[in-house]
Amino acid sequence: MYIFDSSKKQKLLFEPIAKDKVSIYVCGPTVYDDAHLGHARSSIVFDLLRRTLIELGYEVTFVKNFTDIDDKIINKMKKSGKTLKEITSYYIKRYKKEMQALNVLDADIEPKATESIDEIIAMTDILLKNGCAYRLNDGIYFDTAKDSQYLSLSHRVEDETQNRVECHLGKKDQKDFALWKFQKENEPSYPASFGEGRPGWHIECSCMIKKHLANDGAFQIDIHGGGVDLLFPHHENEAAQTRCASHQSLAKYWMHNSFVNINGEKMSKSLGNSFFIKDALKVYDGEILRYYLLCTHYRSNFNFNEEDLLVSKKRLDKLYRLKKRIYNKPASNTNKKFKQAILNALSDDLNISKALSIIDEMINISNEKLDDNPKDKSVQKEIAANINFIAKLLGVGLKDSFKYFQLGILEEEKNKIEELLKQRNEAKKEKNYNKADLIRKKLLDMDIKIMDTPDGTVWEK
Repeated sequence: MYIFDSSKKQKLLFEPIAKDKVSIYVCGPTVYDDAHLGHARSSIVFDLLRRTLIELGYEVTFVKNFTDIDDKIINKMKKSGKTLKEITSYYIKRYKKEMQALNVLDADIEPKATESIDEIIAMTDILLKNGCAYRLNDGIYFDTAKDSQYLSLSHRVEDETQNRVECHLGKKDQKDFALWKFQKENEPSYPASFGEGRPGWHIECSCMIKKHLANDGAFQIDIHGGGVDLLFPHHENEAAQTRCASHQSLAKYWMHNSFVNINGEKMSKSLGNSFFIKDALKVYDGEILRYYLLCTHYRSNFNFNEEDLLVSKKRLDKLYRLKKRIYNKPASNTNKKFKQAILNALSDDLNISKALSIIDEMINISNEKLDDNPKDKSVQKEIAANINFIAKLLGVGLKDSFKYFQLGILEEEKNKIEELLKQRNEAKKEKNYNKADLIRKKLLDMDIKIMDTPDGTVWEK
């Protein structure tokens, strides 16, 4: 497999630290507000990476954290009057529910920053003792001058860093960042030998990686991922403090997905156009949303607009129309050439465009085979297996094919349709076929197609 390494700025052959085993750490959300489409895209991208590596035969350990102590969370506490636990538990629960709707697999490990306080204190203490950190009146700061490789990950120049770091007149260098913030009144804090307080943002991920994934070799993990907005300062600072504390590189490969734009404008709360996942799921089914977010290569900016989403849905419809043609047919084995072609495409830095074009071709060929031999069981079984493979690898195509085409229909209309079907079934039992035919015609007038199967009557609009 080849992946684009953000640090090297080139596509590299992926060679894991330990043969056949892969460790991945992805930065999760800061849980003070609802998740937006940027979170959704990042989650789907790295879910696809994980699924692909598993299909390639690797044993994958996947970690995604929750930042559950942070300035933004504390500000929310002050405004709402709620505890840190109340706020973070609420938004973690909502996030996980939304990820489930998007068919994003749960991480193997989902650590919280507050569960790694001992490790954070230990790393801060090491950096203080080896001279890579210093004390100010409000906290402990990392001395970026002590890391000769600082900015080697993001490749930024010093002038570019100033708008991405917190200004503080007491710091030796404005690039320096807080490892530990001393206690303030009415804020969560933890005892430490160098002063009671709470962790800064960047140190938590280094410590959670060390706690849950660290190797004894030159690199602690195989792949560190996240949105491109985290490349600097968050990932740069993670890498720096880890080098200085452990004399190891944090990750062998760095992967970053690009931004989500809303109708061409970079998504940002400051621009007032942030699009929450919860709002998108009110309008679009999670699988349709997932497929749409998958369709653009992860390193390209994603322009979210309704017209493109509807075009994407029509493409997904074709998969479900094929699935409907083999409704409830058993699966055999996935076509080897088809499977290998998709894995080859995704092994090229997750080339999703090529993978989807291969699926489109499979759909066209499968429909032709069914047209020629509609009752050929071997053809039906292979198509079923191919669709199952797509579902397992891409996380789409999992729904009942008829229920998929019922999406968006109001419950009131569904109840009316189900009642008419019930009346039709009763008429057929009574051998009142004229009444049954009249009900079928009434349903057709409502744009409802029905199909009688051994498992009962199914319908779609």
